[in-house]
Amino acid sequence: MAGELAKEETAVTKVKVLKKTNVKPQKPLGKKECQLVTFDLPYLAFYYNQKLMIYKGVENFEENVEKLKDGLALVLEDFYQLAGKLGKDEEGVFKVEYDDDMDGVEVIVATAEGIEVADLTDEEGTSKFQDLIPCNKILNLEGLHRPLLAVQFTKLKDGITMGLAFNHAVLDGTSTWHFMTSWAQLCCGSTSISVPPFLDRTKVRNTRVKLNLSKPSDAPEHANSATTNGDVNAKTDPSLRERVFKFSESAIDQIKSKVNANASGSSTPYSTFQSLSAHVWLAVTRARQLKPEDYTVYTVFADCRKRVDPPMPESYFGNLIQAIFTVTAAGLLLSHPIEFAAGMIQDAIVKHDAKAIDERNKEWESNPKIFQYKDAGVNCVAVGSSPRFKVYDVDFGWGKPESVRSGSNNRFDGMVYLYPEKNGGRGIDVEISLEANAMERLEKDKEFLMEA
Repeated sequence: MAGELAKEETAVTKVKVLKKTNVKPQKPLGKKECQLVTFDLPYLAFYYNQKLMIYKGVENFEENVEKLKDGLALVLEDFYQLAGKLGKDEEGVFKVEYDDDMDGVEVIVATAEGIEVADLTDEEGTSKFQDLIPCNKILNLEGLHRPLLAVQFTKLKDGITMGLAFNHAVLDGTSTWHFMTSWAQLCCGSTSISVPPFLDRTKVRNTRVKLNLSKPSDAPEHANSATTNGDVNAKTDPSLRERVFKFSESAIDQIKSKVNANASGSSTPYSTFQSLSAHVWLAVTRARQLKPEDYTVYTVFADCRKRVDPPMPESYFGNLIQAIFTVTAAGLLLSHPIEFAAGMIQDAIVKHDAKAIDERNKEWESNPKIFQYKDAGVNCVAVGSSPRFKVYDVDFGWGKPESVRSGSNNRFDGMVYLYPEKNGGRGIDVEISLEANAMERLEKDKEFLMEA
């Protein structure tokens, strides 16, 4: 472990920033604004959502950076909200506002020619990504005076990384990857994007919620952001470890068939997501060595585009997710077969229909609570991202990424990110953050690793 940490420390000290610029939409658009809605507001005290795209063997770095910036200026004509800022109207209601005189997207160009792609693609840790992704420990609330998107292009010895920091109060994962796919299309020669974003958030919810938030110190005390002008070091809890576990197609099929083997004939079959969720929840609960009476929570950030009434298009731009919670006692969870966990998760997801979403929104609007990113429940396993996001199809003209990872922001004990496997099959990469002792036990759990 000490050697691993030393290796990570040297990696992050090798990054040298060459220049910082800003990119705006290519043509003037005038003044535009759109209020943030109930689905967006709870994320104001989360940190910026960080992603790292790692590409191998990219030649002509400077030329490609200019191509990326040109494509960005074009795609921002459609996704102009990302070139704006957060604002508040005269009643204190948050909004996204854009005007042609705003700075636009922050673009950082850096070099780290002592780092190779292989140094970044092993399955352990995230601190080595720290200097490759902007906005470490920056709250979304700071979008009042910071860009809503910051991008860093870093030249490696044998490739390039794109570090991305998106303001999570403005968009969710579905919108993030819609934007990235559209940007890549334009860089590959398309003259327009295939699916324009649906930008009117008020079509899904138009309740005006006033929030007394304007600076980081107004956020929950323990979620305070850096109040400095620059980033702070992304110091995560020293006892937290991050690891990617790769489940092949055959492993996924085995898990799914095991969960469905004893399901009653009248029940709906458990999906891949529900089966894998149960597998992860049980394994993490075993690894934590909880007492039988300890509660454990499984939290899913579910896409509600097709759940709301009327349904919203897939291209809806913004946050249209809600957390769905499943709670039980650890002893109960572990003394039952795996389909018990899968059944609870399936039941919670099925029940989260338009009526439940509406009730949750009304409850929140009557008493708005700004959560910090860790507020996902006691002894929780919380799933973000989705294997449905086609992250490995984001090709800017030099091939698919070697790896796609999440940065250090918004990580806590029990946070899980799911990504599709790189080769386009049905395998799933499970990226888990866990307390170090529990992670050590998880790494030796043959049942979890599918080695039994």
